[in-house]
Amino acid sequence: MAEQKRDYYEVLGVDKNADEAALKKAYRVLAKKYHPDMNPGDKDAEKKFKEASEAYAVLSDPEKRRQYDQFGHAAFEGGAGGAGGFGGFDFNGADFTDIFGDLFGDLFGGGRRSGGARNGPMKGSNVRTSIRITFEEAVFGCEKEIELNVKEECKTCKGSGAKPGTSPVTCTKCGGKGQVVFSQQSFFGTVRNVQTCPDCQGTGKVIKERCPDCRGTGYIPMKKRFAVDIPAGIDNGQCKRLSGQGEPGINGGPRGDVLVEVIVGRHPIFQRQDMNIFSTVPVSFPIAALGGEIVIDTVDGKVIYEVKAGTQTDTRVRLKGKGVPSLRNKDVRGDHYVTLVVQVPDKLSHEAKELLAQYDEANDDSLNAAKRFTDSKAKGSSGSAAGKKKKKIF
Repeated sequence: MAEQKRDYYEVLGVDKNADEAALKKAYRVLAKKYHPDMNPGDKDAEKKFKEASEAYAVLSDPEKRRQYDQFGHAAFEGGAGGAGGFGGFDFNGADFTDIFGDLFGDLFGGGRRSGGARNGPMKGSNVRTSIRITFEEAVFGCEKEIELNVKEECKTCKGSGAKPGTSPVTCTKCGGKGQVVFSQQSFFGTVRNVQTCPDCQGTGKVIKERCPDCRGTGYIPMKKRFAVDIPAGIDNGQCKRLSGQGEPGINGGPRGDVLVEVIVGRHPIFQRQDMNIFSTVPVSFPIAALGGEIVIDTVDGKVIYEVKAGTQTDTRVRLKGKGVPSLRNKDVRGDHYVTLVVQVPDKLSHEAKELLAQYDEANDDSLNAAKRFTDSKAKGSSGSAAGKKKKKIF
């Protein structure tokens, strides 16, 4: 008994109103997933690949799709359209060239690529480097100078790569197109595919006699100095782009860019989180208890801050607008958060100890009050027990 075929729209996973682009996209995904070269020895994958190919061959052809929509699979049983399952189906008229040009490129490392010929103008490569700056320089911005090796046009051949007095000639292999067409065997017969020309590397030109200075490249590496304007508020790991300062373009294309990664050094006092700065400041015990002024270091300099009486350790205060400027708006700044840590002295003079003892006595703090209460209670209990014992003896 012959196996019942699935609905072609169901096979491709598309709606019945799907246009040509949607059909092609759906089939390409399935073809790449189930292609036998991607699944060697997998009979189930091969079956699904042929099933998807048959569905696409019918639905991508307007006349066959009309017949299928009207009569279903019966439209192709025993007729001119072919019969007998996947292997006997007639794929004539189906456009697989674009799909398999890309597909074989994925499978075999070559093949057709979208975006036009390789011998058109192409932007040059970007050059990456890094620069180190201080914490303060990152906050307020600065200007640095870097030195890089970049390619410049050869003055001898004026960028042609050919020996003076000669010129590049049209590539005979690709006829100046930069691409060559080759055939690839598939389940559907011979498929035409496109590949970058191996002789001219896609430029369409071949240099017979190379320039002795640049050796045919058309460019000579040179050391160049660049001024880098580091904006205020830049953070560690962010990049500053120097547009048009990178490697030269190909076939008249624009130069690439220079990308400068900023590495911000650590600060001994400050820590940064986004636009805010954090630090810790010690506060003496008398100032924490009685209140008073302390000096706080900020990126803008020293600031006098009034500590409230009775301040506890780990109290956090906010210095508004003393943080890092915004990269987008220089008039907007973050805040500086300061954690106050009350310092308890570990060494005291005899006089200082007496003064603290007097302070303790005057304030009658809860700890000592509890201790005196506990001691007096213990004495009373002891006296009572002694009295009871005497009564028993006498």
